Amino acid sequence: MVFSTGELIQKYKNYADVKGKIMRLVKNGELIPIVRGLYEDNPNVEPSYLAPWIYSPSYLSFDYALYIYDLIPETVYVYTSATFGKRKKKTYNTAFGLYTYQDIPKNVYPYGVLGKTADSTYSYQIAVCEKALCDKLYTINPVKNMKEFKYLLFEDLRIDEENFWSLNMEDILFLAPLYNSTNLNYLSRFVRGGRK
Repeated sequence: MVFSTGELIQKYKNYADVKGKIMRLVKNGELIPIVRGLYEDNPNVEPSYLAPWIYSPSYLSFDYALYIYDLIPETVYVYTSATFGKRKKKTYNTAFGLYTYQDIPKNVYPYGVLGKTADSTYSYQIAVCEKALCDKLYTINPVKNMKEFKYLLFEDLRIDEENFWSLNMEDILFLAPLYNSTNLNYLSRFVRGGRK
C-alpha cells in the first residue's frame, strides 16, 4: 500500500520521534521509498500500479501499454505514462523501476482510458490499445509521406500487421484528428484506405 509522509506522520503520531520511526521502518525494509514523500510497504507490488502515485494525472500508455496488448514484440521495462500540460518529459528512477511521463494534447487526454483496480488497494488507468498507439505516434517525429508512415508502423515500431487490422478502427478515426498531428493524419488516411 502507498503511504504519503503525511499519512505516516498521522499513523505514528503517538511516537515521540515520528520521523525516526519512519526512518527505522525504511532501514528495516518495512517501508520502501518510491519518490520524495511517498512510500510503499509491499516490496512485491506490481510496479505498474505505482505509476499514478508517482506523477498525476497520468495513465499508462505508449510502449508499456502497446507491450501489454501484444501490439509490439519487444519486452518493455519502462513504465511509460501519458500526462498533459507539463511541457517536459519527466523520468523517475525508483526502487520499483523506471517511470516516464510525457505530454499529449489536453483535449484528447480523457478519451480511450480504462480505470483499473488491483488487489483492492491500487487504482490506476491505462490507455486502450488504440489510444496507446495514437499517443505513441504523436511523440514520434513526423513522417513525410504514406510510404514512410507504413514503414514507421510496421518496421520501426514492428507492429504486427494482423494485430493492427484487428484494432477498433472507429476508435482510431475518432481519436486521431484530436491530436492535430501529421503522423495521426497519416494514420487516419491509412485506416480509411483499408487493408489491401
